[in-house]
Amino acid sequence: MTDAIITADDTIDITDVNCPITFVKTKVALDELDDGQILEVRLNSGEPAENVPRSVKEEGHAILAFRENGDGTCELFIHKVGD
Repeated sequence: MTDAIITADDTIDITDVNCPITFVKTKVALDELDDGQILEVRLNSGEPAENVPRSVKEEGHAILAFRENGDGTCELFIHKVGD
């Protein structure tokens, strides 16, 4: 999406869990943030990298950036949108 530097308000690493727990942990972390804050999520490529961004969008949040790291992991930057 973009190569701009994004400063996250919080970061989680969910490379040690499988779907659907990947989205559950992401949702819990987003719930702890204030509206307008940014969450950085480090996750595995493949199913988590497909499902978590889709589920986050369905929840109404915005994806600011998605980066593949080249080591089988990705970074996802999510802008929390209020209810």
